[in-house]
Amino acid sequence: MDRVELREGSRVALLVPGSVAYVELVMALLAAGIFPIPLDPRLTPYERERILAGLEPDLVVESDEAVAALRATVPSSGSRLPRGRPMHVTSGTTGVPKGVFSGLLSDEQASALVAEERELWGFTSTDVNLVLSPLYHSAPLRFGMGTRLAGGRMVVPGPFDPAAVTAAIERERPTTMFCVPTHLQRLFAHWDEAGVPDLSSFRLVAHAGAPCPASVKERLIELFPAGSTWEFYGSTEGQFTACRSEEWLERPGTVGRARPGRTLHLDEDGTIWCSVPEHARFTYYGDPAKTAEAWRGDRFSVGDLGRLDDDGYLYLDGRREDLIISGGVNVYPLEVEHALREHPSVVDVAVYGVPDDRWGQRVCAAVVGTASSASLDAFARERLAPPKRPKTWTFLDELPRTLTGKVRRDQLPRT
Repeated sequence: MDRVELREGSRVALLVPGSVAYVELVMALLAAGIFPIPLDPRLTPYERERILAGLEPDLVVESDEAVAALRATVPSSGSRLPRGRPMHVTSGTTGVPKGVFSGLLSDEQASALVAEERELWGFTSTDVNLVLSPLYHSAPLRFGMGTRLAGGRMVVPGPFDPAAVTAAIERERPTTMFCVPTHLQRLFAHWDEAGVPDLSSFRLVAHAGAPCPASVKERLIELFPAGSTWEFYGSTEGQFTACRSEEWLERPGTVGRARPGRTLHLDEDGTIWCSVPEHARFTYYGDPAKTAEAWRGDRFSVGDLGRLDDDGYLYLDGRREDLIISGGVNVYPLEVEHALREHPSVVDVAVYGVPDDRWGQRVCAAVVGTASSASLDAFARERLAPPKRPKTWTFLDELPRTLTGKVRRDQLPRT
């Protein structure tokens, strides 16, 4: 690793696999006012150059040895409080990835940042956080940091493997876990064959990142201790809601109400805006125009669409970028996907639009499962108005997804 003098405000790109040492380095950097940029170590040279060009890191770390060396040299601030948030980059599913930058926080803001997470998720010194997702993603890193800041410990079994995770549950008796629905599906399939481990140690299992099929949610509630399972809705930019599964049972499909300290607002077209406290503000690094688009006073939006019921519970309709306008009618892919997932022979589905001379955009569906086109057509006629019914069915072995479970619609068949 080249010797680089790091100072307050410096940026360090991390392109190494996640580990406890990785999290400790992130925390040490943030305590010193230095901003880590967590990235997927498997990025190709082209992808690295594309992402890092706009983030201008002072240092790029690419080995476990470099992690240890840097951890030993980070200037000590005398405090463990993070003076900012890691500079995560957006997923890139809607364009060039952007760096989400908190800027340096005051002591008061730094304390509020840690307190908010601790109060919501109840992190304590007795917690054992089981890490399922890559630590360069914001949610697993946030849960890991929250656990370590409270004095708890982390367990990092490595790249996701249902058998390894099951063994870690039996051996380490974890109390908390963040996951995405795909993790749950794979774990449940493994447990159907190998048996369900003792899950009684868990007090918190939170999932997010992608829509959770109702059957998976119901199995989650059935298997884990009562009151332990949650869903939350957020983005790389910030957090919007949190929802106990018991609330979801009363209001199927909701992602919950606004987190403490936040308020949700909807535009006339359903665009979701969230008012946040000062410590939760951000800019897109080096892109003031994009930043201005994202903010209205203390409210920000990532372009998602939704509905609020009379009690303030939020229901998602999808992203503005995913909206299909077919024959002049707005079609929300998420609504169509929810309906099609109820087909008994559909395992997974993604709905999207392609250009069409007659309709402007044609509604298409990529399906994983054993359903036929004819049965899907009949099923859609019973549940969806004509503009919402897919006109093209494509059958895949699996949907292209990011590691956080988001469907890569740009990689779906365009014919």
